[in-house]
Amino acid sequence: MTSHAAHLKEKAEKASLGFWLYLMTDIMVFASLFATYVILRHGTNGGPASQDIFNLEFVMVETFLLLISSFTCGLAYLAIKAGEKRNALILLGTTITLGIGFVTMELYEFGELIRAGHGPAHSAFLSAFFTLVGTHGLHILIGIIWAIALGDYISKRGVTPDAARKFGLFAVFWHFLDLVWIFIFTIVYLLGAIS
Repeated sequence: MTSHAAHLKEKAEKASLGFWLYLMTDIMVFASLFATYVILRHGTNGGPASQDIFNLEFVMVETFLLLISSFTCGLAYLAIKAGEKRNALILLGTTITLGIGFVTMELYEFGELIRAGHGPAHSAFLSAFFTLVGTHGLHILIGIIWAIALGDYISKRGVTPDAARKFGLFAVFWHFLDLVWIFIFTIVYLLGAIS
């Protein structure tokens, strides 16, 4: 192995290690936000409780968009591994579009709650809700930006082993956010609707 190739391999390994360290800190952040939400979910300050303000049908559509985006992300990764640049870009574009749809719906939900007088400053419950769900939405937005950058990288350089490695890290991040959303949907929305 040439010294240049060894340097590139070492650089890729460090980037991967950095990603996994980041992901572990993200797990701790979301665990803290979930714990905070669970503790504060009944702190309504005389205002509305979760069952009074959540629209489960709307949130199910959001969930569907994110689950399908996770599926298309996985298919895009398989297309990259198979050397299918065009299919990878189409599937990545679909993932991005679904992610944008998810964020748009989340912003709409936040806007409706705030217009109804149920903003984050109204109660501990709403503060914890907006913080948890908003942090997830911010991560989705970061994932969309990352996906756009990957699409640009792949369109210019092709489906190289480096592109597959980079996309693999992105896919782990995207699937992680999907998993976090399943917990949000279950703990915040479903349990909130029946409590």
